[in-house]
Amino acid sequence: MALILVRGENNTKLLSAISDMERHASLNLVSNPKVISAEFADSLVEEILNSKLRTKSNVATAFFVKEDPTLSIMQIKKIHPPAHVVVVSDEYEGYEKLNNKLDSSDLFPGYNSHKARNDGLIDYKIQGKDRYIKNDKLNSYMK
Repeated sequence: MALILVRGENNTKLLSAISDMERHASLNLVSNPKVISAEFADSLVEEILNSKLRTKSNVATAFFVKEDPTLSIMQIKKIHPPAHVVVVSDEYEGYEKLNNKLDSSDLFPGYNSHKARNDGLIDYKIQGKDRYIKNDKLNSYMK
């Protein structure tokens, strides 16, 4: 699982970035996005990048995805979300701080996943409960 931090100008851009990661980068959110203070997010990103930020953010959110950090980075690089997206690996000192903040944070307002709640496509030829076709193409190398 990878921990993703998204910071930006307003809630609309963050929501758009999250939906882009779900739809176009094919990342699967494990937890709902939680509100993180913008000052904390900016300081964490400065700590990770070892440099000062050109612009400060107004809002920030963080959440976990099912994919590992390397795959998450590769998938996010393919898209161009309207907010600054940082994959926080457990190698960084700020990982534990951010993880602890997530426990006590409120849910990010306005987020609704577009993904289906079932396991995947339905094979109508099969009778019974095992009708779903699982698609593990994205994570096939992890087996």
